[in-house]
Amino acid sequence: MLPELNQVTSLIAALPGIGRKSAQRIALHFLKQDVGYLNRFIEGLQDFYENVVCCETCGALRSVREPCEFCGPNRDPSVLCVVEQPSDIYAIESSGEHHGLYHVLMGVLSPLDGVGPEDLTLRQLKERVMQSTTLRELIIATNPSVEGNATAHYIGRLLSDKPGLKLSRLASGLALGSQLEFADSQSISLSLRARVPLET
Repeated sequence: MLPELNQVTSLIAALPGIGRKSAQRIALHFLKQDVGYLNRFIEGLQDFYENVVCCETCGALRSVREPCEFCGPNRDPSVLCVVEQPSDIYAIESSGEHHGLYHVLMGVLSPLDGVGPEDLTLRQLKERVMQSTTLRELIIATNPSVEGNATAHYIGRLLSDKPGLKLSRLASGLALGSQLEFADSQSISLSLRARVPLET
């Protein structure tokens, strides 16, 4: 393989969900495009990298040019949905069922991978919950995996002393081991509507 093709293929293959063969097809696709397309692609990536950040409050992706759309006054402050990654927010938004606020953990507890409570935004979550005077329900929308369930139970214990706070978990509709960002909007909608109290 040409060293240039090998280099580009390796860079693309490093992206999540893309295998070596798919990466090579993408690299060859770029080669067929005109210079204008490639320049727009590069500029788009650079603009994305330089101007998209995580919201300091909730962890959602936002533009440096605009305030976070998920922390705005049009959101319901009485309900807070906790997710693993910023991409999970878009999956839940597609269901049309949640109109409250969000909190992104930036991962899940995974002792085998060396990920403990201090590696997530759990301290910030507790501060938000304890300081809020309007919050009534916390929906824990971690993925239905061993790590996701363990994280949900940890959060339940962490916030169990907040008076009047209802803790709930996504219900049926999401299979064990599935990932929220890849679930269809109908399944997410069912899970949100049929959410159940979190057992702590």
